[in-house]
Amino acid sequence: MLIDVASTAVVEVYHALTGIVTPRPIAWVTTVDPTGRVNLAPFSFFNTFGANPPVVVFSPTNRRDGSKKDTLLNVEATGEFVVHVAVASMAETVNASSKELPPGESEVEYVGLHTTPSLQVKPPRLVEAPVAMECRVRQIIPVGSGAIAANLVIGEVLVMHVDDAILDASGRVDPRKLKTVARLGQDYWCHTSSLFELKRP
Repeated sequence: MLIDVASTAVVEVYHALTGIVTPRPIAWVTTVDPTGRVNLAPFSFFNTFGANPPVVVFSPTNRRDGSKKDTLLNVEATGEFVVHVAVASMAETVNASSKELPPGESEVEYVGLHTTPSLQVKPPRLVEAPVAMECRVRQIIPVGSGAIAANLVIGEVLVMHVDDAILDASGRVDPRKLKTVARLGQDYWCHTSSLFELKRP
């Protein structure tokens, strides 16, 4: 198969990319709108790109009608967000929170979760999540326009909340205890429970 991007429908390009670039970690993001209403949504276009300062990047792509998602509108308006990691025990809840709800209806309440105030940003964090990172927006870079166009939200991590239960004896996050899940193509997800080690040369 050969995919000539210029002559291929955007949705088909999207399906090819998300099937090839795998596994993709999931940013489970809380934001607030200017009136203080909380939004929760997962994004699999996500990673970390530096530690001095600590930086995470996620992309709330435009909807298929070209409009902006609530998360993007909120970070544009407030400049703050909280990223939680998606773990195996909460995979179905993460997936459920991707549902498009009517304006003003809370995804947090819809999926039966609870929030607690953050320390340095207005969006709250999820009580049930084992890791939460409070972030301030450094830059938002739109890439393209229209359906499924990228919006790179670059955030500086201000505070990390890490449950002691997922730490190893040296105080580092133990992937065997964290048990994150990731997105593949189509409706497939994967576990990070089958691990192997390779020492750096």
